[in-house]
Amino acid sequence: MSGHGFHVHGPHDHAVEHAAHSADKFSGNIAVTTAILATVGALFGYQGGATQNEAALYKNNAAIDKTQAANSWNYYQAKSNKQNLAELAMTLPNVDPEKYKAEVARYRSEKEDIKKEAEKWEASSSEWNKKSDAALHQHHQWALATTAEQIAISLAAITLLTHRRWLLYTAYAVAGAGIALGLFAALHIDPIGALTGGGAAVGHH
Repeated sequence: MSGHGFHVHGPHDHAVEHAAHSADKFSGNIAVTTAILATVGALFGYQGGATQNEAALYKNNAAIDKTQAANSWNYYQAKSNKQNLAELAMTLPNVDPEKYKAEVARYRSEKEDIKKEAEKWEASSSEWNKKSDAALHQHHQWALATTAEQIAISLAAITLLTHRRWLLYTAYAVAGAGIALGLFAALHIDPIGALTGGGAAVGHH
């Protein structure tokens, strides 16, 4: 839906196209409304696809940084093993303990630098994951907004075929709700999450 454009096709399409050329003011207004809603829906669909791509990119960056962190921790473990061997060698007879003492100090110092590097990569991976989650959540909001516009267009088309004004008002209401959802998504606000206790806002990315 969000990644492949905004399309609404059905038996009513020819009726909508015919209404655009009709002298009937009521039908003409519906045709214009449908065109506007289709444009708004297309914009929402584009934003939904863009945020979905961002979420995938951020998740990929998180995985890369996580791998870097794992490599750093492996290197840290290797240094720990060498430090342990040097400490063991200090206890053996007929050895110069000062020589191994210097090695122990060197390994301990190197480990601290490696640990900081590993923690830096882990923090970066966590940050990318947060950005990915926020972008994916925003994608879902755009998808809801797009769906609302699709439903509104369908209701407008049914109104064109039946001339039921209450259907037109319903279409307006659904379209308005969709536009509101789109604005909330653009502003990184999650009203549904706030109502359900899931949070009042989407994190910026």
